[in-house]
Amino acid sequence: MKLAVPKETAGGETRVALVPGELARLGAVEVLVERGAGEAALFPDAEFEAAGATLVDAAGPLYASADLVAKVQPPTLEEVAMMREGSSLLSFFAPGTHLEVVEALVEKRVTAYSFELVPRISRAQPMDALSSQATVAGYKAVLLAANRLTKFFPLLMTAAGTVPPARCLVMGAGVAGLQAIATARRLGAVVSAYDVRAAAKEEVKSVGATFLELPLESQEGAGGYAAAQSAEFLARQQEMIASHVAASDVVVTTAAVPGRRAPVLVTKAMVEAMRPGSVIVDLAAASGGNCELTPANGEVVHAGVHVIGAPELAASMPSHASSLLARNVSSFVKLLVKDGRLAPDFSDEIVDKSLVTVAGSVHHEATRVALEAARA
Repeated sequence: MKLAVPKETAGGETRVALVPGELARLGAVEVLVERGAGEAALFPDAEFEAAGATLVDAAGPLYASADLVAKVQPPTLEEVAMMREGSSLLSFFAPGTHLEVVEALVEKRVTAYSFELVPRISRAQPMDALSSQATVAGYKAVLLAANRLTKFFPLLMTAAGTVPPARCLVMGAGVAGLQAIATARRLGAVVSAYDVRAAAKEEVKSVGATFLELPLESQEGAGGYAAAQSAEFLARQQEMIASHVAASDVVVTTAAVPGRRAPVLVTKAMVEAMRPGSVIVDLAAASGGNCELTPANGEVVHAGVHVIGAPELAASMPSHASSLLARNVSSFVKLLVKDGRLAPDFSDEIVDKSLVTVAGSVHHEATRVALEAARA
């Protein structure tokens, strides 16, 4: 079985789907790597060769000879066109998006697996790329905020006087949120956190933050995610959280609902109530943002408050992000391979739920519905 690892072509993407240290875990799988695929993440071609990979000079021959392609970003139409008919694909592939690519995959009869669809069950934890990359993003979000903030994070007692600690609010206590909390605490900030899931309270307290308990019903969704909130719930939530936002020097927002627009937690009025010089880092920018003013990618300053849209922070730390992702990739590939051959068990819950397309049809229901709606 030939596993191909191409060089990522998306702008700003510096990660690579597999690193040399993971090749030994794949056993008899033959690994093909496009030249330069790991350079941006500081994994040179020579290390891949030393680990047993075969280097391929160009993307075309790489895709054409692969049984399975492992990528970070979803494939482009041009990349799908290079794939061998009946081959397989593993990458991030948000359900319901990139519909023209889905159609191209169906036409090529490509079996496509999405990391976003990997179920949140204990057996799938080694394959949970969303969590591994969220760990990187949560860490980097706080460093980004600390770099932009004009104050110290920790309490300092000096001969010139006492400097009070910064106050940090983290909204959304999933993997990214918990890592953001832990990082802000290490830097010395006073940290509080909020999540619509009541189950998050103990996790927040375990990493040293104060959990904001608002008189609102829990919004626990499937697989440990938050459920989609009604307009009425969001309005009450915004009203109750406003004073906590205003009192914060840093706000990190991470709240997302799979397949939906990110809920707006921080309104324009709430930003205007914050002190000038405060910072908001929005990790939900790719799905619309948790802050009303968040740019898709970049920074705006409103009423003296820095609002940063940070959709792909994991790519800003490509060495460790790639290493973590590579373990997810190798774990998933091992699930698909039997005796050195690609032989997925479609009755396996992880395989079944991760499928976007298979055998010339759309397997994932939400993607199929979105595609039918787009065609109508």
